[in-house]
Formats: sequence, structure tokens, C-alpha cells
Amino acid sequence: MTDQRVVVESSLDDLRCDDVRFLEEASRLGRLHVRVPSNALLERATGMAPKFPEEERVFLAESLRWVASVELVDVPLAEDAADALDRASTLVVRAEDDDRELRHAAANTGARVHAVAPDDRAGFPPIEPEPLPAEAESVIVTGCFDWVHSGHVRFFMDAAAYGPLYVVVGSDRNVRLLKGEGHPLRSEDERRYMVGSMKPVYRCLVSTGSGWMDAEPEIDRLKPTYYVVNEDGDKPEKREFCAAHGLRYTVLERIPHEGLPARSSTDLRGF
Repeated sequence: MTDQRVVVESSLDDLRCDDVRFLEEASRLGRLHVRVPSNALLERATGMAPKFPEEERVFLAESLRWVASVELVDVPLAEDAADALDRASTLVVRAEDDDRELRHAAANTGARVHAVAPDDRAGFPPIEPEPLPAEAESVIVTGCFDWVHSGHVRFFMDAAAYGPLYVVVGSDRNVRLLKGEGHPLRSEDERRYMVGSMKPVYRCLVSTGSGWMDAEPEIDRLKPTYYVVNEDGDKPEKREFCAAHGLRYTVLERIPHEGLPARSSTDLRGF
């Protein structure tokens, strides 16, 4: 990453993989600053209230590893370019959102404009972190994570307080085994990418085992110190496994991030 200032404006309302891929590609150009439209601005622009409140959308933006800074804004970028951009800035837009008014506003400030095409946002690139020190005490959490939301991010933050955090998402095959047909909504590759894009997560993998302990092969290989679950994920099979393998089993209370509503993937499936 360079010291170049890169600016994008994105609602991040109902965060999806294309949003995250767009931000990742934008971040390749420099330090990424995200302008998140306020509830009022989004409603003026779309005629509808956002699905997710501005506080939650800012929280999600701040949680993404590609994002250096976040700003909640009440004025669209095309009208605020003189204050938001300068000659040291690069404005990044999706190619399909590129428009003459925005380019003209950016040109008046001397900022460069870069458009990210759909093909550039395709796929789910692997996220490979730096190796951990041999003595590091790491943490593992497991789950489906079919719809990454603020509750998941808060859980990752709390789990990562115990050490570098591995997240093992259930394979498509095992999620169907445990939850039935119609699950998961998102493929294992997309879920791995979305979870791995969160700052609290050191590395995300896809499970290769079966049942409630589908991550057993990954645990055997990674040798974490802690196995962390929330109250919903507390299972006898997990307790017994940890007791037999010397892992510290930790159950966290499910508490939303301060000021944000409680979220569950089950409820969000209706969106």
C-alpha cells in the first residue's frame, strides 16, 4: 500500500461480497477513506429508509481490513468534492456508477478518478496473513457465518481478545448436513472471504470434517489454545472434544456492540 489517499463513497447497506471486493480493489491504490452516507442522505437519494442504521454501517466499514478511515456524511460526494478531494486524492468508483457530474466535480479539485470494473471484483481472493510466532497462543471459532453482520464482528472482536483468531466456516456440505436443504445461502468460498475480510480475524478457513466438530482436522493442524463459542454455539460435543484435547473452552455471552441492535443470520435471511 502507498501513502496515496483513496476516497470512496458507499452506503454499505446490507453488506455483500461485491461491496467488500470493491473496497479491497480500491485499497490497492493507497490508504482507503470510506464516506458512508447518513440515514437522511440515503433516504433522500433512494426514497427509502436504509435497511441498516448509519451507526451499524459505519461500524461494519471500520471493521473491514481494507479500510483505513471512515466518515459519516450528509452531503453527496458530487456536491462535496471541494472539501473531500484534492490533488493528492484518488476517487474510486464502481465502473457502473461512473458519471459525468462526479468526474467533473473531481476534475475541479485535481483528483484522479479510477473505475473498478465488475470483472476486477470477481472471485474471492485468498487472504494470507504473516506467520505467527511459534509460541503464540491462538484462538479458534467455528460456524456457518452465512450472513456476516455486526453481531458476528462483535463476536470476532471478543474472541480475538484471547489471541490471534482463526475462524473455520462450515463447508457447504456440512452446513446442509446440520441445517438442511436451503442452507447455506452463500457458498463456502464467499463466506471464507467475507469473514476473512474482518480486521479481528487473523485467518479464515473452510472446515474439512463433519458434524458439530467439522473443524477437528483444522484444530489438529493449527493447535489453538482456546476454542471460543457464543451461547448459541455451546454444544456438548464441543465441550467433550476440548476436554479430551486440552483446549480451553470459553463461552461468550451474546451481546451486541454498544449502540447497535442485536442481529442473527436467521432473521436476516428475510431481507
